[in-house]
Amino acid sequence: MQNGSTSRSLTGRVAMVTGASRGLGAAVAIELANRGVQIIGIARSGGALQEIDDRIRSSKGAMTIAEADITDSGAVAGIFRSVQERWGKIDMLVHAAVYAAPLSPAAHGDPGELGLSVQTNVLATANLIAMANTPLRESDFGVAVFFEDDRAGQKFFGAYGSTKAAQIALARSWQREARRIGPRIEIFRPRSMPTATRKRFFPGEDHSALTRPNEEARRLVETVF
Repeated sequence: MQNGSTSRSLTGRVAMVTGASRGLGAAVAIELANRGVQIIGIARSGGALQEIDDRIRSSKGAMTIAEADITDSGAVAGIFRSVQERWGKIDMLVHAAVYAAPLSPAAHGDPGELGLSVQTNVLATANLIAMANTPLRESDFGVAVFFEDDRAGQKFFGAYGSTKAAQIALARSWQREARRIGPRIEIFRPRSMPTATRKRFFPGEDHSALTRPNEEARRLVETVF
């Protein structure tokens, strides 16, 4: 992971955060908003996004709700157009949205779950990269953040592990391609957190030793931005 400059002010920056309704995506949206960043929060659940918006506004932050499924390329394209029309820029893309297929043996995997995993974790990511590349390059700050979760090859993680690995492979290719011309691409490895996704993977786990999402969000912002 490259280190960003923590001396740059974030006030007035515009950040698009996918998966902003819960978990680390929500925590990052709140942390950035608390530092003066205008948030465009994208998630499928408008109600959950509204709760995050209420929390941000209660702290005098600013968030625009964009209820959409990231696999809907037309909806995502519309969000990018609206953002550029209103603010004329996109300074940050934080891609926290992910589809976590139920754990199952590779030999008995559900093709439908694998298809959803590919659509969300791989194809939607490729689409986001294509749409965000130019707006981020036009910013004097432009940075995109992806979250690594190395489950590839682990037992029962076939659908999630393989598609998450493919997502990060796309991000790393973009990172190398953009090294000289921008934008800056960061691959961040979060510590284990008691998120809904992890609870699905490890039901009954003792959460006392896990890191809270707000703590990881603070670490991310201070490390990357």
